[in-house]
Amino acid sequence: MGYHYYYSNPMLGLTILFLLAFSMFLFVGVDSATLSDIAIDREALISFKSQLNFELPNNPLSTWDNSSSSPCNWTGVLCSNDSGSGERVTALDLSGLRLSGSITPHIGNLSFLNSLQLQSNRLRGTLPNEICNLSRLKVLNLSSNSIEGSLPSNITKLKNLQILDLMENEITSRLPEELGFLSNLQVLKLGKNNFFGSIPSSLSNLSSLTNLNLGTNSLSGILPSDFGRLQKLKELDITINNITGTFPPSIYNISSLVNLAVASNDFSGEIPYDIAVKLPNLLILNNCFNKFTGRIPGSLHNLTRIEVIRMAHNLLEGTVPPGLGNLPFLKMYNIGFNKIVSTGEDGLSFISSLTNSTQLNFLAIDGNQLEGVIPESIGNLSMELAKIYMGGNRIYGKIPTSIGNLKNLTLLNLTSNSISGEIPNEIGQLKELQMLGLAKNNLSGGIPNSLGNLRKLNNLDLSGNSLLGFIPSSFGNFQNLLSLDLSNNKLNGSIPKESFNLQTLSTILNLSNNFLSGPLPQDIQLEKVVTIDLSNNLLSGPIPSSIINCKSLERLFMAKNRLSGPIPNTISEVKGLEMLDLSSNQLSGSIPEDLEDLQALRYLNLSFNQLEGEVPEGGVFRNISSVHLEGNKKLCSNLKCENSTDSGHRNRVIIICVVTAIMATLAVCALLATLLHLRRRKATIKDTSETQKGQFQMVSYEELRGATGNFTESNLIGYGSFGSVYKGRLRDETEVAVKVIDTQTTGSWKSFVAECEALRNVRHRNLVKLITSCSSIDFKNMDFLALVYEYLSNGSLEDWIRGRKMKENGEALNIVDRLNVTIDVASALDYLHHDCEVPVVHCDIKPSNILLDDDFTAKIGDFGLARLLMEKKGTQTSITSTNFIKGSVGYIPPEYGLGEKPSTAGDTYSFGIMLLELFTGKCPIDECFSGDVNLPKWVQSAFQENFMQVIDSKLLVGDVCNEDHDDGDDDDNLYVSPEIQVEYCLATVIEIGLSCTRDSPDGRITIRHALQKLKNAKHNFLKNRNGEKM
Repeated sequence: MGYHYYYSNPMLGLTILFLLAFSMFLFVGVDSATLSDIAIDREALISFKSQLNFELPNNPLSTWDNSSSSPCNWTGVLCSNDSGSGERVTALDLSGLRLSGSITPHIGNLSFLNSLQLQSNRLRGTLPNEICNLSRLKVLNLSSNSIEGSLPSNITKLKNLQILDLMENEITSRLPEELGFLSNLQVLKLGKNNFFGSIPSSLSNLSSLTNLNLGTNSLSGILPSDFGRLQKLKELDITINNITGTFPPSIYNISSLVNLAVASNDFSGEIPYDIAVKLPNLLILNNCFNKFTGRIPGSLHNLTRIEVIRMAHNLLEGTVPPGLGNLPFLKMYNIGFNKIVSTGEDGLSFISSLTNSTQLNFLAIDGNQLEGVIPESIGNLSMELAKIYMGGNRIYGKIPTSIGNLKNLTLLNLTSNSISGEIPNEIGQLKELQMLGLAKNNLSGGIPNSLGNLRKLNNLDLSGNSLLGFIPSSFGNFQNLLSLDLSNNKLNGSIPKESFNLQTLSTILNLSNNFLSGPLPQDIQLEKVVTIDLSNNLLSGPIPSSIINCKSLERLFMAKNRLSGPIPNTISEVKGLEMLDLSSNQLSGSIPEDLEDLQALRYLNLSFNQLEGEVPEGGVFRNISSVHLEGNKKLCSNLKCENSTDSGHRNRVIIICVVTAIMATLAVCALLATLLHLRRRKATIKDTSETQKGQFQMVSYEELRGATGNFTESNLIGYGSFGSVYKGRLRDETEVAVKVIDTQTTGSWKSFVAECEALRNVRHRNLVKLITSCSSIDFKNMDFLALVYEYLSNGSLEDWIRGRKMKENGEALNIVDRLNVTIDVASALDYLHHDCEVPVVHCDIKPSNILLDDDFTAKIGDFGLARLLMEKKGTQTSITSTNFIKGSVGYIPPEYGLGEKPSTAGDTYSFGIMLLELFTGKCPIDECFSGDVNLPKWVQSAFQENFMQVIDSKLLVGDVCNEDHDDGDDDDNLYVSPEIQVEYCLATVIEIGLSCTRDSPDGRITIRHALQKLKNAKHNFLKNRNGEKM
C-alpha cells in the first residue's frame, strides 16, 4: 500500500519531501552553528598563544594547532557541553609552564570560560579590559607573574567571580571601591603588589569572603572597622603595609578567623584579654612590628590548637602568662623585643611548659628584660626545634648540658647576657648547627674540642668572654665557616695552623685582644677572608710570605704583638688591601717599595717598629695623614739618606716623614715671612713646591680651637657619620666650617683620607671648597683631625626640605629654586664623573650633603665616602671594596647591597632619590615605606594617574620664580607659564628622577643626560608667554 498511496497523492509526497529537506537543513544549521562557536574559542586561544614565549625546552603548547578542528584536546584546555550551545571552552589552566609574554584582549572572546588559571608564569603587560567580558568567570588566578598597570575599570562585570588571586605581581593602583560589588567573592588575594591608598570600606560588603590577603603593598590609612561584618572570614593578611591607628576591636569578633596576620604596620591598642573566647578557631596570630601595648593576653595560651604566635617588636609589658603547656601544636613562639619581664632564678620556668609543644621549631624571647637561669628542661623541648633566640636579656647561671639533646638545632643565640661557667661539651652534638652566638657573657674555661664537630657551622662568635686555653685544632674540621670571632678573651698558646686553612672563611677572622703567642703558621690559605685581626696578642716571629694567598683581604691588623723580621714583599700582591696596621711590633728592614702600588690602600700604620731605610714616595705615601711611621728611628726620606764622611759608614738620618714635612714647611714659612712683597695678612704654613701642585695650606689645632670658641656647642652646626661640624672665624676674619673627625669612630681615618684625596685636585663652583686641613694633637694629647671648608650661610638642602629654614617672607624654596638646586648638583656630578683627570664617585649624595650659599647656589660637600675610579694600568687594576655598602640608607642604589662596586650610575641613583625627595617633600626612609615599596615606586604609582598628589604642597603656594639666583640663564627673570605649564614642568622633572632611579644601573640615564634634561625643563618653564619681564 505504501508506495502506491504516495504515488497516487502527489501533493502529499511533495509535502513529505519538503519536510524531510527542511529537517536536514535544520540539522546542518545547528551543526554549523556549533562549529562556528568552537571556532571562535579556537581563534581566541590561537591569538592568546601568539602573544606568548616559551622558556621550557619543549613547547608546552605544541598541541595548540590551528589546523585542529577542536581545541578541546589541547594542553590545559577543558571543554564542556553543558551550556546547551554545543561544546565550548570552559576552563583554561596553564599554571607553572614558565610562559612569558602578555595576555591578548582576545581572551575576552572565550565567553563560556568559568576558570582561568595562569599562575606561576612570567606574564607581563597589563590586564586587558576585555577580560571582564567573561561574565561566567568564577576563578581568575594570575598570581606569581609580572602583571603591571591597574585593575580593569569594568571589573564589576565579573559578577559571578568567586576567586580573584593576583598575588605577587607588579600591579600599581588604588584598591577600587568596585571590588565591594563582587558579591559572590569568596577569595580575594592581592598581596605582594604595589597597591596604595586606603583600604575601601566597601570590601566589608563581601559577606561570602573567607580569605582576604592584601599583604606587602603600600596601603595606608586605617583598617575599616566595618570589616567586623565579614563573619565568614578565615584568613586576614594585611602584613607589611603602612596602616595606622588603633586596631579595630570589631575584628576580634570574627569568630571564624583562623589566620590573623597584621605584622609590619603601625597599629596600636591592646590585645583583648579574652581573645581565646572571641577567636576560638585561631591557629596563626602574627602582629609583629607594630605598637601594640598592654600585656600578652592571659587567655591566649588557652587556644589549644594554635600553631603560630608572633608578637615580637611591640611594646608589650608584664610577664609571660601561664598555660604554655596547653599548646601541643605550637610551631613558633616569638615574643622577642618587647618589655616582657621576669625575676628570680625561676624567671625562665615558662620554657619548661613548652615541652608539651612537640612540633615547636622556633623559639624567640630575645631583647626583653627576662631574668633567671636556663632550665635543664630546655633539652626536653621538641626534636623539631631549629632556632633559639635568647640574647639581650638578663639570663645568668650556666648553659645546661641538656642543650645537646636538641639535635635539629641550626641556630643558638645567647649573646649579651650574664651567663657564666664553661661552654658545655654537649654543644658539639648539635651537628646541624649553623650559627652559635655566645658573645658578651661571662663564660670561662676552655673552648671545647667538640665544637669542631659542628661541620655545618657558618658563624661562630665567642667574643667578649673570659675563655682560657688554646684554640682547638679541631676547628680545622669546619667546612662552611664564614665568620670566626674569638676576640676579647684570655686565650693563650699558639694559633693552630688549621685556623689559617679555613678556605670558606670570608667575613672575618678575629683573634684580637687575647694572649696568643708563638709564631704565625707559615702556610696561610684564607683566600676569601676580608678581615684578619690578630692585634694585641703576644705573637712573635716573621709575618708569613704566604699572606699573598689572601686574595680577598681588605683589612689586616697585627698591631701590638712581637712580630719580627722584614715586612714580606708578598703583602704588596694583596691588591685589594685597604687598611694595614703592623704597628708596635719589632719589624725590621726596609719598607717594601711595592706597597706604593697598592691603589686601594688608604691607611698604613707601621709606627713603633725597627724599620730603616728610605720611605717610598708613591701611592699611599703621598698622603701624610694616611701613613704612620713614627717610632722608627732609622727611617729617612730619600733626600736625607746620605753617606757619613766622618765614619766611613753610611748613616741614615733619623727622621719621620711627618716631622720632615713639618720642618720643611716651617722653613719655607720662615723664608716667606721675610719677603715683604707677599703682604700676607696671615702667616701661612705652606710648602711652595707643593702649593703649585694644588696642595692645601695647613692650620694648627690651636687656631681652630680659637676660631670655634673652643668648639663650643653654640657654634655646632651639624653632625656627620664621622664627626661634628662647627662654625668658625679664622684670624683673617674668614668664616669657615670646621669638620672635626671623630678618630674613635671606625672608618674615620679612611673618611678623612678619602675626602682629602677626592678634593685635592678638583675645582668646581658647585663643590664646597676645602680651604685647609689639620692633622695634629689636641690639648689631651689625642689625635686630632679636621677639615676646614668655606662656610655656606643658607645651610643644607635638608633644612629647607624639612622646613627648618624658610625665606624672610616665610616661603619655602619655589619651583625655580629647586630646579636650580638640581641643576647645580647635576653640574657638579657631571664634572666629577666626566671632566676630572681621575673620575670621582661621591657615594653619598643626599640633601644633608648639599649646602646652599647666600645666593642659593648649591654645592656638594662631605666626600668622606668618595672613591676614585682608577682605570686599568698595565696589568694592575684598581680594587674597590665590595663588602662595605657605601652611602646612606634610602639613597644607596640597590646594586651596592648586592656587592657591586661604587660607580657613577650609583651616584646617579642617589641624585634621583634626592630629586624626588626635593619635589615631593617625602623622605626616602619615611616610615610609610616598607617591604618592596620605596620612594621611586611610590612616585611611579601616582605618576600614571595623578602625579600632582605626590608633589610637595609647599611648591603650589606663593611665587614660583626666583629673582635672585643667577646661573647664567637669562630666563630666570621671565614670567612663568600658566598652570598647565607648571604641571608639565613638574611632570618632566619627576620623570627625570624616575629615570635616574631604575633598579638596573644599565637602565638609568647618565648624570650628563639628566643635567641636559633639567636645563631644558627650566628653559621651557621660564619662557616669556606674557612678553613681560618680572
